[in-house]
Amino acid sequence: MTQQPQTIALSDIKAILFDLDDTLYPQNSRLMEMLLLRIHQFMHEELHFPAEEIPEIRSRLYRTYGTTLRGLQSEFQVDMDAYTDYLNNISLGDYLAQDPILSKILADLPQPKYIFTNSARKHAQRVLDLLDVAGHFDQIIDIYAQTPFCKPQPEAFRIALDTVRQRPEDCLFIDDSPANLATAQELGMATISVGQFVHETSPHIPTIHHLPDLLKG
Repeated sequence: MTQQPQTIALSDIKAILFDLDDTLYPQNSRLMEMLLLRIHQFMHEELHFPAEEIPEIRSRLYRTYGTTLRGLQSEFQVDMDAYTDYLNNISLGDYLAQDPILSKILADLPQPKYIFTNSARKHAQRVLDLLDVAGHFDQIIDIYAQTPFCKPQPEAFRIALDTVRQRPEDCLFIDDSPANLATAQELGMATISVGQFVHETSPHIPTIHHLPDLLKG
């Protein structure tokens, strides 16, 4: 795999796909920490896994299936609606607020913009509303739209590409997960890595507020 350039030529991009959690908002918001706690609580309270075994089980399911949800569906026939409703029954306003800097960045990008997330649409919409950036996005491609797949599976990306009606080489994908970025690159998409985890062959920014630093033209 070749090293990607350290800037992205916007003139080459016809659509931009953004991950949601830990990408559009700061990772130090602690929202993902709370979502992971809700997964733990669901597995303990609803599925009756012993609490001490849950971290290992959840880690295995995540590695094997791409998300804990897909693993719970595959191995334990967990209802998707019950899982997502339980997981997202939290006060997002305790973690997120309006982000005028992000709104300006998005407004300055002329390309159609999409959310491509392993979360449910209801959660994604709440996040976008709290950040006050929902109006900048054409569509949310959520975990339901990807069924029975999810990122980082190539099939999930093909669903997203079919949704945006673009070739992979005409798309920019922005995410905090190296595994997701690797799949996107393998399909031919331009990529940008955000946050704590660095994808070695993607240009990297610490937060989404640095996105303009990597874009030209």
